[in-house]
Amino acid sequence: MAEQALSIGEVARRTGLATSAIRFYEARGLVHALRSDSGQRRFRRDVLRRIAFIRVAQRVGLSLEEIAEALAGLPSERAPSRRDWARLSAGWRARLDERIGLLEGLRDGLTSCIGCGCLSLSTCRLYNPEDRAASLGSGPRFLLGDASDQFVPTARG
Repeated sequence: MAEQALSIGEVARRTGLATSAIRFYEARGLVHALRSDSGQRRFRRDVLRRIAFIRVAQRVGLSLEEIAEALAGLPSERAPSRRDWARLSAGWRARLDERIGLLEGLRDGLTSCIGCGCLSLSTCRLYNPEDRAASLGSGPRFLLGDASDQFVPTARG
């Protein structure tokens, strides 16, 4: 194990992270270190893949809680295998597809609404007279995929 173990400085150099970020990930349970006889952190080499996964997941907007939940499904006593990583990614496919759809809707809706410059509220995809979309829930309902024909009628209209 000693020749395969990496110091926190080596992990920082290989991942491009500050040592404080690695300690933060360790404190959050995202990565695990062993201690040498002198008390120094030593990481197995597979920590590099875990950190790469964490960084990519963060860049696509996943929370540390979501990332920790996913990593908890990986074996802790050995380096995850290709099968382990495939199982993790299969479980995330629907979640990622949902996020991609939401981002595409946001991009397309904002481009047509803000980018056109027409200021025609009667044709704007985001048009919401008298806040009728509030009956559908909180947040930007049209960007979340709701349609104006889903409004629940109110006493005023």
